[in-house]
Amino acid sequence: MMALLRHLALVLALAFMPALGVVGTAIVAVPGAAHAQQPPSAPDYDAWNNLAGRAADAIENQRASLASFEALREQLAEWRSVFANAESINSSAISTLEAQIRALGPAPADGESEGADIASQREALNKQLSELRAPVRQAELAYSEADEMIRNVDRIIRERQAEEFLERGPSPLNPANWSDGLSALYTTFENVRAEMSGALYDPVRRSDVSPRLPAAIVLGLIGLILLVRGRFWAEFLVRLIMPKAVTSGKWLIRFVMSLGEILMPFIGVLLMVQGYVLSGFLEEHSARVLDILLTTVLIFLVARWLAQRLFPREDDNRLLLRLEASDRKAGRLYGGLLGVIIAVMHFIRELADGGGWSPEARVVMVFPVMVLAGLLLIRLSRILAKHYRSSAEDAEDAGAESGGYRSRIGNLFVKLLVAVAIGAPLLASIGYYKAAVGLLIPSLLSLMLLAVILVLRGVVVEIYVLATRKSEGSSDDLFPMLAGFVLALMSLPFFALAWGARVADLSELWVRFKRGVTLGDLTISPTIFLTFAVVFAIGFLITRLLQGTLKNSLLPKTRMEMGARDAIVSGVGYIGIFLASLIAVTSAGIDLSSLAIVAGALSVGIGFGLQNIVSNFVSGIILLIERPIGQGDWIEVNGQHGTVREISVRSTRIETFDRSDLIIPNSDLVSGVVTNYTKGSTVGRVIVKVGVARGTDTRRVEAILHEVATAHPMVLMNPEPTILFRGFGTDSYDFEIRAILRDVNFIMNVGSDMNHEIAKRFDEEGIVIPFQQRDIWLRNPEALTGASKGDAQSDAAGDRNQTREDGAEKVAAQGPTKAQEAQRMDDADGAGGAGGDGR
Repeated sequence: MMALLRHLALVLALAFMPALGVVGTAIVAVPGAAHAQQPPSAPDYDAWNNLAGRAADAIENQRASLASFEALREQLAEWRSVFANAESINSSAISTLEAQIRALGPAPADGESEGADIASQREALNKQLSELRAPVRQAELAYSEADEMIRNVDRIIRERQAEEFLERGPSPLNPANWSDGLSALYTTFENVRAEMSGALYDPVRRSDVSPRLPAAIVLGLIGLILLVRGRFWAEFLVRLIMPKAVTSGKWLIRFVMSLGEILMPFIGVLLMVQGYVLSGFLEEHSARVLDILLTTVLIFLVARWLAQRLFPREDDNRLLLRLEASDRKAGRLYGGLLGVIIAVMHFIRELADGGGWSPEARVVMVFPVMVLAGLLLIRLSRILAKHYRSSAEDAEDAGAESGGYRSRIGNLFVKLLVAVAIGAPLLASIGYYKAAVGLLIPSLLSLMLLAVILVLRGVVVEIYVLATRKSEGSSDDLFPMLAGFVLALMSLPFFALAWGARVADLSELWVRFKRGVTLGDLTISPTIFLTFAVVFAIGFLITRLLQGTLKNSLLPKTRMEMGARDAIVSGVGYIGIFLASLIAVTSAGIDLSSLAIVAGALSVGIGFGLQNIVSNFVSGIILLIERPIGQGDWIEVNGQHGTVREISVRSTRIETFDRSDLIIPNSDLVSGVVTNYTKGSTVGRVIVKVGVARGTDTRRVEAILHEVATAHPMVLMNPEPTILFRGFGTDSYDFEIRAILRDVNFIMNVGSDMNHEIAKRFDEEGIVIPFQQRDIWLRNPEALTGASKGDAQSDAAGDRNQTREDGAEKVAAQGPTKAQEAQRMDDADGAGGAGGDGR
């Protein structure tokens, strides 16, 4: 675990995210990769059988130590890589023979025969093929054997690690163990002091040390100054050059310069160590302590730097955590102290591993540090809880639904931190030291990794802002969110290592990932998938480029109508995607014949379940080929009028005249009745109905209506407008204007203009447009009023006269005129909607 801690600290301090891909590659590098660079050759199966026998005995007896099993697993992994490489032996020759055999045609079925020459040639080729495939089969068999042994070794190692994790040891609360811890620590440093004393009191070594001592002291002093003052100098330099990071470019420069807070103190420590080495005092114990000290200081510097980035002093809109200045100050303090805790635990545990400390000494020295770490984690969790509450309140004010989800996740994370802070010291106090360490150390490392992800996501956001010149809400844009997801995905191996996974475990996952997933006789590996994706992407891009060229350059120069152009462009898109898929499958070497039966059975079930979708798809193809309707056409379907805006594979989008979208399945357009008002031509007919009072001169009315129709600029004179006397209505003579318009899209505008002109001309000519009249009689008014008979008759007569007048007034006020009724009924007679602004 401590070796892992050292590697993680180095990565966090020096590599950061640009190096994560390189480190991830190094982590998953398979042992024996050097063999993969050499041409395939036959393995030494005698040496392998010897190792396989020893490995089988070790797995069977399970008496070897963990270190022995790890070494055995490394050897097995190397041999497995050799066998994987040997599986490609004779691959070119095998491919050639298989092509020759295919050229001979299929082998004759039972009871059939073929020519003697072809049969002999087929037999010879099959014999050669069997000979060439023999070493491949042997390599595959050995690979399977090595792979199974590796699985068994990994299982044994995991079982032992689980047993050690739950093993109960000495308690740090037992006073009898306290002296062991102090004695072990004293012995370690006493060994270092003894080495220095020996160098000073030994005349030979003293004569060797004396000339080097001035230079060593100078290096040590320079290193000490950098260690103590380097961080402050880096901060002063940042404030001097960039007082305020207003723009993203300045912020990024400040971020890069802030790395000096790590580098300068660490360079100081390196100079101090180099000075000690130069002095000649370096021996076994001191060398081990200095090596541990370097990693310890680096861990602390990285943790402090992360705390400074997460809880900055400046108040600006780039805060990674929504906290007040006082909370950020406390966060910097607790983050730095947690860095000290991690560094101290690393230092003690590395000293214990190298010095052979007893379990009692380990527990006694680490337990106080665990308690302090738990207290600091509790304090830090309270600060983080304030951030999640503030984020939830801001999201609630903004009406964002994701705010509640993030708040719940954050609160759960805070509770887990508190549980670790309390649980780890309790476990250690009752003797479960390894369980406590296995819980606390990974939690602290995970905090550091999360801090790195947050900081790097902030860097990505600033780079995105600098590139796009955006400022408001950039952190919630798609690209920064995807970048955060990628960062989290790339950090998964490090989280796995922090929580106890072995490098061998990650290597095993990588090996199995490269081998691919087998589905029946079909194997899908990363290489196959990448080949398919790249070829399909290229085909898709070529298809889109071809569509764009046709749509914008070639087809506009033809005499095709817009619907035909769209149909051609859509057809090219479907054909191009189909060909891109077919070429990608072929290029990747995917043989789908083994899935033909399964695909056939699935297609039957899918066909029944998706028959409506298939029907709409086929109907869409028919619409694109036959083109009964096209984009821009004014159609009527199921009583709905609108303009066709888009014809897709499944449905057609129609924009109605009230600017709402109507989505109609294509099957309804193919199988139903559709009226297309503008198919081939925009010429259409308008019908305007007019009623006049009885006794009006009908010929005069006909002449006036003819003048009104012919005077409108949208009416065509060939054929001329027609005025029809349609009949005798209940209260009027009914007339109609029937005229052909230049553009039927303006039918409502034309009807409205004609109605205005008709009303004006009728007023000038004294022609009356009648209204409906109704008489209402009360037959027993005395029963309603309760008056005397004479008074009732008088009142009834008065009521009757008054009711007739009131009824006429109400009808005149509420009933529509005949011209208005005619205008409202034009759609029912086939006039339809209107275009332009009058729709």
